[in-house]
Amino acid sequence: MQKTGLFGELSAEFLGTFVLLAFGCGVNVMVSVMGHGGWPNINLGWGLGVVFGILVAGSISGAHLNPAVTLTMAVFRGLPWSKVLPYSAAQMLGAFAGAAVVFQNYRPAILKSDPGLEGTAGVFTTFPAFPEVWTAGMFDQVLGTALLLLLVLAITDERNQPSGILTPLLIGAVVVGIGACFGGMHGYAINPARDLGPRLMAAAAGYRNNGLTDGSGVWIVPVVGPLIGGLLGAAAYDFLIRRHLPRR
Repeated sequence: MQKTGLFGELSAEFLGTFVLLAFGCGVNVMVSVMGHGGWPNINLGWGLGVVFGILVAGSISGAHLNPAVTLTMAVFRGLPWSKVLPYSAAQMLGAFAGAAVVFQNYRPAILKSDPGLEGTAGVFTTFPAFPEVWTAGMFDQVLGTALLLLLVLAITDERNQPSGILTPLLIGAVVVGIGACFGGMHGYAINPARDLGPRLMAAAAGYRNNGLTDGSGVWIVPVVGPLIGGLLGAAAYDFLIRRHLPRR
C-alpha cells in the first residue's frame, strides 16, 4: 500500500465509501421506487459498489469503507488505534454524502411515490423484518459481518491464496453472497457507516420513519452488530486458519 499522510487516507475512505453508497442506495431506489428489477439487482448493485469503492481507495487506505473493518484491523492487524475514529468518521461522512446525492438525483421519483417521506427511508438505510424480535436482527448482523470479515481476511491474506487484482472482485462477490443468502432479516447492513450515515441523511431530509429520531431505536442493531461480528469473524479466521498457514 502506498505511504501517504492521514489526510490522503481519510480522503480515500471518504470517496470510496461515497462510491459504495452511491451505487448501493441508487440500486435500492431503482428497485423499490422506480420498480426496475428485484432482489438480485440489489445484491449486484451493492456488490459492484464494493468493487468500485475498493478500486478507488485500496492503494491509499486499504479501502476499509466500514468501521467494523477498521476496528477489526486495529485489533487483529496492527492498524494504529489513532486511526480508528478518523477512518470511521470519514466513512460516515462518505456514506452520508453518497446517500444525499442519490436522494437529490431521485428526489422527484421519491416525492411522487412518498410525498410525506413516511415510507421509503428503507432505500437509504436498513430496518428489521421482525421488529418485535430485535435479537433476530442482532444475530443476523453479527453473523453477516462475521462472514464478511472472515472472508475478507482469507482473500487478502498473503499467506493464504494471494488474489492480487482479483481482490476487489472477490470481496464484491462476498457482499453479493451475503446479501443473497442473509439479506432478509435486517437488510444486510454489515457496516455501521453504510447504515448510520444514510440514516442521518434521511433524518436531515425529513424522513419520519428514519429509525433514529422516531424513538424506535432501530439504528442500534446495524451499528453494534457489525462491530461485534467483525471481531468474531476475524478471530475465527486467525484461530482456525491463519495460525496453520505456512510462513512465507
